Amino acid sequence: QVRERLKKQVVEMKEKFPGFRPGLAILQVGNRDDSNLYINMKLKAAAEIGISANHIKLPNTATEAEVLKCIASLNGDPAVHGFIVQLPLDSDKPINTEKITNAVAPEKDVDGLSSINAGKLSRGDLGDCFIPCTPKGCMELIRQTGIQVAGKRAVVVGRSKIVGAPMHDLLLWNHATVTTCHSKTSTLAEEVGKADILVVAAGKAEMVKGEWIKPGAIVIDCGINHVPDSTKASGKRVVGDVAYSTAKEKASYITPVPGGVGPMTVAMLMQSTVESAQRFLEKFQPGKWNIQYNQLTLKVPVPSDIEISQSCIPKPIDQVAKEVGLLPDEVELYGQTKAKVHLSALKRLKNQPDGKYIVVTGITPTPLGEGKSTTTVGLVQALGAHLHQNVFACVRQPSQGPTFGIKGGAAGGGYCQVIPMEEFNLHLTGDIHAITAANNLVAAAVDARIFHELTQTDQALYNRLVPSVNGVRKFSDIQIRRLQKLGINKTDPTALTKEEVNLFVRLDIDPGTITWQRVLDTNDRFLRKITIGQSPTEKGFSRMAQFDITVSSEIMAVLALSDGLDDMKKRLGRMVVASSKRGEPVTTDDLGVTGALAVLMKDAVKPNLMQTLEGTPVFVHAGPFANIAHGNSSVLADKIALKLVGKEGFVVTEAGFGADIGMEKFFNIKCRYSGLRPHVVVLVATVRALKMHGGGPAVTAGVPLPKEYMEENLQLLAKGCSNLNKQIQNARMFGVPVVVAVNAFKTDTKAELALVVQLAKEAGAFEAVECTHWAEGGKGAVALAQAVQRASQTPSNFRFLYNVELPVIDKIRLIAQQIYGASDIELLPEAQEKVSVYTKQGFGNLPICMAKTHLSLSHDPEQKGAPTGFILPIRDIRASVGAGFLYPLVGTMSTMPGLPTRPCFYDIDLDPASGEVNGLF
Repeated sequence: QVRERLKKQVVEMKEKFPGFRPGLAILQVGNRDDSNLYINMKLKAAAEIGISANHIKLPNTATEAEVLKCIASLNGDPAVHGFIVQLPLDSDKPINTEKITNAVAPEKDVDGLSSINAGKLSRGDLGDCFIPCTPKGCMELIRQTGIQVAGKRAVVVGRSKIVGAPMHDLLLWNHATVTTCHSKTSTLAEEVGKADILVVAAGKAEMVKGEWIKPGAIVIDCGINHVPDSTKASGKRVVGDVAYSTAKEKASYITPVPGGVGPMTVAMLMQSTVESAQRFLEKFQPGKWNIQYNQLTLKVPVPSDIEISQSCIPKPIDQVAKEVGLLPDEVELYGQTKAKVHLSALKRLKNQPDGKYIVVTGITPTPLGEGKSTTTVGLVQALGAHLHQNVFACVRQPSQGPTFGIKGGAAGGGYCQVIPMEEFNLHLTGDIHAITAANNLVAAAVDARIFHELTQTDQALYNRLVPSVNGVRKFSDIQIRRLQKLGINKTDPTALTKEEVNLFVRLDIDPGTITWQRVLDTNDRFLRKITIGQSPTEKGFSRMAQFDITVSSEIMAVLALSDGLDDMKKRLGRMVVASSKRGEPVTTDDLGVTGALAVLMKDAVKPNLMQTLEGTPVFVHAGPFANIAHGNSSVLADKIALKLVGKEGFVVTEAGFGADIGMEKFFNIKCRYSGLRPHVVVLVATVRALKMHGGGPAVTAGVPLPKEYMEENLQLLAKGCSNLNKQIQNARMFGVPVVVAVNAFKTDTKAELALVVQLAKEAGAFEAVECTHWAEGGKGAVALAQAVQRASQTPSNFRFLYNVELPVIDKIRLIAQQIYGASDIELLPEAQEKVSVYTKQGFGNLPICMAKTHLSLSHDPEQKGAPTGFILPIRDIRASVGAGFLYPLVGTMSTMPGLPTRPCFYDIDLDPASGEVNGLF
């Protein structure tokens, strides 16, 4: 009856919550035969009822720490609603059973063995605890007799924690008068004779005699004992603690052994698991996070970003991880406010449907920026804290160069920030430092290899590259790959001919073709051109080189576009550092450094978990440049977030610079490699930037805005909306609906904001919304969030702008004409040569990543609005083969910024007393 009832309840759960199943985990240590038998019974019962049961088996060599680690993982798994540890623990190592049972989360302890559940039972909190399965089964049997328990005299023989003691409490709180007897009870027969209800769990064969029993008593026999029996094949039979043959003559009801309490115990385990799943559903709606949001205390005027950030107490990051459905062993804590998330989470969630994918971009900005990061954070705070949707923000990690240079931090602003902002803007978890180390290892390997090849014979090089160790020479795996690339199918180092040795040891790097530079995460203009190799020990080998800023390293782009460790390692190995004198590409794999790079990057590949001011989750991962790279956060962060939010949830990511740069690359590069398809584009616009595009005076960082930006000017604004119109067209070109977020400043008038909304809709935006999130947090972006929800329900007919199989020149021309508004392109001689070289080397089918100014749709930063009819000059083309794109250079630009006259570090300080960071950021 119990099983049939449970079957129906499970079916009802599945109908109400499609895809949901109650989950039971059984943890076994060792391989005892009796334990295996009991576990098989439980697994069979679970399958019959429709419970998803998972048997976890640890070897008998498992230590207490290993068992506790496994328990912690199961405690954190939202798919596990009931969890038992099979006793006894069969381990060679000393294990404290009490410690193990108490480690099980009380809300999942369906065996009811933890001290918390036992304590609640003893206090009578029967509706808020799990009762051990055997006593619970006994009570169900007693109820089945139809006899009222209240007022009856009950005797329990035995006082174990598993049966006797909880049975006493259960009968007591069902209003029976209870006596507990045990091995020291001197008047056992007399006490048993008084019992209307007798429960025996003493572990002694047929200890209770039939003549002791009160006529008409209910007898529940929990004992399982083996006694000799020559008639049985095994030489023994199973009996209970009660002499059944004589007791049944006096009892009104009696349970047989076997076949009485045992099956009921299993049934009660199933019932507790279903009850736990029901409690879970009452508290957690499947697909909906149970998340605690932070309440903002808004102030007018709005304080500085650092003041706001430090006034908010972040939730412990392990709490955030638990709220979004990450398991404890998938989270690697870096203090209290940040953590790395293991890629195993993506593997676990691979069958989960993805949520809605939103990309935030902007119109062509002023040098001050128009608030894309602030809007990204405001949107997720609105969707999460105000509309109660599962939502994740995925943003880039900022470089320390701009943080201490002219721009300051990049955590959003006002009441829309990632916190703690000082952690976000500084070292975070060290990913950028890992990239610096990996990049510079490649640079060192390039110059060292040239030096060694210049100063050694073929045989000397070979002897050092493939040394004899204990008389044995052996190729490493990476050397085998190089031999295969050369067409030399040999694995014995002694078998190579002189010609093959020459091919193997000499990369013959042409110094004039080296494209790999050293990097540093600091703005330092004096490293833009340097001479290396001036020490006498370098024997006259010197060359011109340079330092770039770390985030411009190809390794950063590789990190951002990889979809796993294996993919990252392959991309790292494909990176081209130079060409040989024969015109062939030289890769990091040729240098033998791939494995070392993967080791340096093994932690950086894990996304970083943080939170917003209002407590919504954020992944901060990767920060590639938006000009010579694609300017988007990592594919891995997006993929994990899309699984975590579920089918009805949202992932909001940001594309660098304006829509003509970051968004175009998001679609044509990031989405091409990730396979992900966006649902909505959020295009951020400001009255300030649109007035600039209408012909307003120049906007310069650190200089007060001219009066044209402080006063209403609808004519100037309307003229500048040509840029907004073009960027809306650019987004719609990819088949994705566009919602315009008009980021309102206090100097904007109602008429100006209304005009932008009107013109955006006329230009084809799905919707345009005024936003005040900087001053109001998520509350100021609720209308935007609702518009995004509506837009996400409309069809998204996503398509790429070009086919990668097209010739390089045709792909560049398509971007220039369709996205920028150019009439044509002009390739300068160096660019023409590179097209020929890269096509010959087999890189012609890579996507295009245009490196141009972000301050204009054209190549000229002074050309505002939506210029047309211009010729786009392509100065040079370079290859990021590992990352997977070619990047044409439009005009001149530096990959190593310099410090301004008054850098941001003037305003950054540390309070020695509190250890708090103060300053602008």
